[in-house]
Amino acid sequence: MGITKGHRFPVSFDDAFPQGLVMVGEVAPDTEYQTRDEKNAGRPVRQRIDESTGKRQWKVSVTDPSEPNAKRKSFEITFLADVQPVPTTGEVLPGMRPIELDGLTAEPKVAGTGEFKYQSYIYRATGFRASGRSAGNPPQANKQAGAGAADSSKAA
Repeated sequence: MGITKGHRFPVSFDDAFPQGLVMVGEVAPDTEYQTRDEKNAGRPVRQRIDESTGKRQWKVSVTDPSEPNAKRKSFEITFLADVQPVPTTGEVLPGMRPIELDGLTAEPKVAGTGEFKYQSYIYRATGFRASGRSAGNPPQANKQAGAGAADSSKAA
C-alpha cells in the first residue's frame, strides 16, 4: 500500500524554511476561475473551499531567502481558515514582512514543462504564529547547529 496522490505531509516551519519567509503584499481570498461569460453575466465570485478540511482558502505571495534559484524564490502559500488570517509581525519595508506559519503541510508535485521538470511542493498553513526570530536571523535551533554561524552573528 503506497501513499495516495494529494497526501499532505506535516512539516516544521523551521525545517521547510530555515531562513524564514518574507510575505509580499496582503492575504487575499483564493477565488474560483470565472470565464468571461460568467463575469459578464454578473455571477458572484466564489471563494475556494478546501476539499479535505472544508475550510476557506486564502492566498499570499511569499519569498524564500534560502532558495538559491531566482525562479523558485517566490511562490504562493495557501491558508486554510474560516476567517482571513492576520500576520503577527510588522512591515520591515512597505508591503514586506517576515512571517512564520502554523499548521504547515507540504504536498509534493511536479513543476516545470517539457524536459525541465523538477520536484516542487504545494504549501498550506492554518495561520500565522508569533515570530521567534528577528528579521534576517535564523531560529535558535539553527544557531546551535552550526558553531560558525553562531560565532559570526555574535561578532557583528
